[in-house]
Amino acid sequence: MIALLRSMTGFGRGEGTVQGRHIVCEFKSVNHKYFELNARITRGYLFLEDRLKAYLQSRLSRGKVDVFLQVENLEESGAQVQVNHALAEGYYNALMELKERCGLSDEPSLSLLSRYPDVFTVHKAPEDEEAVWQAVLQVAAPAVDSLLKMREAEGARLRADIAAKAGNILALVEQVEHLAPQAAVCYRERLQNRIQELLGSNRFDEQRVLTEVAVFADKSAVDEETVRLRSHFAQLEKLMDSQEPVGRKIDFLVQEMNREANTIGSKSQNTEIAYLVVDIKSEIEKIREQVQNVE
Repeated sequence: MIALLRSMTGFGRGEGTVQGRHIVCEFKSVNHKYFELNARITRGYLFLEDRLKAYLQSRLSRGKVDVFLQVENLEESGAQVQVNHALAEGYYNALMELKERCGLSDEPSLSLLSRYPDVFTVHKAPEDEEAVWQAVLQVAAPAVDSLLKMREAEGARLRADIAAKAGNILALVEQVEHLAPQAAVCYRERLQNRIQELLGSNRFDEQRVLTEVAVFADKSAVDEETVRLRSHFAQLEKLMDSQEPVGRKIDFLVQEMNREANTIGSKSQNTEIAYLVVDIKSEIEKIREQVQNVE
């Protein structure tokens, strides 16, 4: 089974004639925290909205989906045209009154009366909702397939970009791990030099200096944070290989990464490490932005 990371952006379109109905179906999806459907459906076929929603939710977990569905019945049957005699007579009498009052010579014609609203009403036989849905599904299913293929293609690009940025961050973390042990050594040298300046030739308590350095080293140690960062990126790789929608999980994981980076920045007294942390946070933010479009 091929591992997939899906984007929430995609488009799919289907068109065909099924069971005497010409059907056009379009799906457009963009990123959204949850699943949301916005449907435009031919009047008279609004009963299809709930079925479409359920079908889409069975194939998509997140995203805002705009649906356009047009259904044209090419084989109208069982339609009845009824005349509203009372309304037609009312229109006729009103026209005759207008003719006499205005001194007109024209007689109200049948073509004129037929133009007025509700004189004629058309009553169609009830649609077989299940038959209509099965016809629509034959067009909608391939359109959703196209939508998913586009989301998967975009997801592959997102995966490659996220993986590249993760590699950049791990390289920066390696530099932090290399520099971190040197911080205590530098601190010890600075402390000894400062004490020497203050005391001159007088002796000072070397053990006290070592104790201070040990306390500093403990407070500024970032090995736990770098280990957790590496663990988070290992988890990120596993999530990107998952068959399930993982956008929310990765988003949470990125928050944890950022928290570890902030802790490293606050604990370290090394200027070079501080600059590295800025770069790490910048790359994490880029990943966070990309993850917003992962299903």
